[in-house]
Amino acid sequence: MLIWAICVAFAGAFSMAMGSALQERDAVRAPGHSIARAGFLLHLVQRPRWILGTVAAGAGVGLHLVALSAAPLTIIQPIGVTGLLFAIVLSAVFNRRRVGFGQIVAGGAVMVGLTGVLLLFPHTSQPPVMSTMTGIVLTGSVLAAALLAYVVAHWLPAGPRAMLLATLGGIALGTTSALARVVAAATASDPLALVSWLTVLAGVTAVFGGLLQQNAYRTGHFAAAYATLLVVDPITGAGIGALLLGEGLPATPLTQLLATGAALLAIAGTVVLAQAKNRNPEAPTEPSQPPKTDLVHTTSGEPT
Repeated sequence: MLIWAICVAFAGAFSMAMGSALQERDAVRAPGHSIARAGFLLHLVQRPRWILGTVAAGAGVGLHLVALSAAPLTIIQPIGVTGLLFAIVLSAVFNRRRVGFGQIVAGGAVMVGLTGVLLLFPHTSQPPVMSTMTGIVLTGSVLAAALLAYVVAHWLPAGPRAMLLATLGGIALGTTSALARVVAAATASDPLALVSWLTVLAGVTAVFGGLLQQNAYRTGHFAAAYATLLVVDPITGAGIGALLLGEGLPATPLTQLLATGAALLAIAGTVVLAQAKNRNPEAPTEPSQPPKTDLVHTTSGEPT
């Protein structure tokens, strides 16, 4: 059973990485400005390869959850973060670029740091509970910060822009995960709980997080964007769990110090990836002046 769960976990990590690498190809080729507007997502959902990537990423999440149901967290979580190296290699293969040694080292640092953070935070089986008002305040705060980041990103070069958009995208998707966990726990005892404001809020944050995520891929710094998402998403979920859902933080000074060090290692690796020189050559060129930030304009046309 353990060997089977490990194989499933590796399959899930590979599937998530492949899905994200496939999404990147259409994200960088989509028409529009270097920072695309909301219609960018409407364009992507019409691209068969992007849809295939989304399905593959979703399947990866499902396989990861299956593996967690059959094996300890301490074994499955480290396997899950190996998806970063898979993503770096797959993106390079798809775009016919070489993988630099520095990228592999930096990716390894992110994996080690993220694994440490995931394993050092306590995990509880207590059902999470969140009021609708708390959910509204949480979602409003996250969306306000994400909108501000979207605007500021127009003035940043590609590397820092990738990290900023991926960070806020990760926060939005981590918030989505926390809201979804509350809804899922309530639905287990009452199926009607699925029809709630928390479900709507989870959907809104997921869409906005997806917009930021795809724009982070669009910068051409896929490895840095994917690494940032891998780090920020679970840390956001753990933080919401600790602050709002009654879950704990690392209890002793030693575990707190180790968790902080692990997080810093993951962040350092991500910064190195953002500074890599092998930006995807198909990514949109940098504008001489930042374009308007109207979120509702719909892009049109086919990429060249």
